[in-house]
Amino acid sequence: MINVELHCHTYHSSDSLMLPQQILDACERRGIDRVAITDHNSLAGALETHALDPERVIIGEEILTTEGEILGYFMKEEIPEGLPPMEVVEQLKDQGAVISISHPFDLTRGCRWSMETLKTLSAHIDALEVFNARCWNDQPNRQAAKLADEFNLHATAGSDAHAPIEIGRAYLHMPFFLDAESFRQSLPAASVLGRRSHPSVHLLSRYAVWRKAIGWNPPQ
Repeated sequence: MINVELHCHTYHSSDSLMLPQQILDACERRGIDRVAITDHNSLAGALETHALDPERVIIGEEILTTEGEILGYFMKEEIPEGLPPMEVVEQLKDQGAVISISHPFDLTRGCRWSMETLKTLSAHIDALEVFNARCWNDQPNRQAAKLADEFNLHATAGSDAHAPIEIGRAYLHMPFFLDAESFRQSLPAASVLGRRSHPSVHLLSRYAVWRKAIGWNPPQ
């Protein structure tokens, strides 16, 4: 069994300052065996981190659709933001990617999923993020877990980390896997572990946005 962090952002996301090596070092310290890099609407950070540790890193993306955000894992090609949800899902399926929906009921993220859309998507996706450590309270996670049960979807969890201190706050404990298909096969035996982050972590995101607004560039 291994520990898998499925939601992590590098400095390629507008609200994170984390460098790839910082992520890998934090994973090593906290016993995270695999980590999915899921920057907002970009594969750049995932590819950069994967180049440093291809055995640990899953290439992913968090894609903003016209309603909410979709997570893709084991991706090969970047998908732009702003597309209808089903179009994003079809592009992910064409890549053979694993598909999940991130924090579907957390309205503080700007998500506006309709139940009709979620029901339609449920027949075409692999999982639902039922625990996101950055939710302000437990209600969005409880709603997501209930919906996953209702739609018979597998559960995923992630820290949604934007800073090293957040990595490993929420993760899956699951059987070893090598690729997208073996990941799917391992999901039914996965356990969701973790706890919500302190609300102060959102200040780190605001700080990252401010630093980038004044022209901050990461060290090379």
